[in-house]
Amino acid sequence: MGRLSIIGAGRLGRTLGRLAHDAGYAVVDVLCRDAAHAAEALAFIGAGRAVTELTQLAPADLYLLAVPDAAIAAIACQLAATSVVPAGALVFHASGAGEASLLAPLAARGVRIGSLHPAFSFAEPARAVTGFGGTLCALEGEDSVCAELERLAEALGGRPFRLAPGGKAAYHAALSMASNYLVTLNALALQVAAGAGIDAAVASQLVGGLMCQTLDNTLALGPAAALTGPIVRGDAGTVARHLAVIDDALCADAYRAMGRAALRLAGERLDEAARAVLAGLLDSPG
Repeated sequence: MGRLSIIGAGRLGRTLGRLAHDAGYAVVDVLCRDAAHAAEALAFIGAGRAVTELTQLAPADLYLLAVPDAAIAAIACQLAATSVVPAGALVFHASGAGEASLLAPLAARGVRIGSLHPAFSFAEPARAVTGFGGTLCALEGEDSVCAELERLAEALGGRPFRLAPGGKAAYHAALSMASNYLVTLNALALQVAAGAGIDAAVASQLVGGLMCQTLDNTLALGPAAALTGPIVRGDAGTVARHLAVIDDALCADAYRAMGRAALRLAGERLDEAARAVLAGLLDSPG
């Protein structure tokens, strides 16, 4: 399977280390700045040697940089300066937003570089280990690097796929929109629902239940077919009444922005006259 060392054994590092060990990879070193944290990580992973300095790293085939995004480039520079990573070894990070080029100083020394980002929430390592199976893992790097990372991802139980060159930022933006903005949309909808005098607990069930049902429909039918509501019906009167009762400027701006996106998604289901009226409502200032 190969020898793997982990630099930065937080929740993600511990989880992937344990999964790799269970899959037959030889975990060589587990590095944390704090010796106690390194020992805790080692106990969870079940193999390896706890170290606290980059210079203590023994040779390995694969090195996972599971450190915060802002630290990746600096750690790569330090690793390159120490020369502890042998030429031909593969160093990869797990950032969703950062590209493999953050590891460029290592590539200049003959080390192969790449990235593997699991689209998964590592809130608690023990739960993450049991729930990781089937997780989509975005890979970035040269073909030979991606091929090796594919084997690793599959051994961990993941489903790897490759990103286009330069596609990391768009990939992460899509995930942020799908995850973070869904949460934000729920909060905004609950804020508007409060204006109807609905009990908070009932509003949570009302809005949350509809969001879940709508997401299920979207995944089953596709966004265009799943779109319902006043905009796709061309019901400008209802849209105007909605805007009239949303008294929070941020909520109104969000309604208009999402409305314009829904108008585009509606496509040919709307005639030009209805589209023009709705566009005027949604483009007007708050």
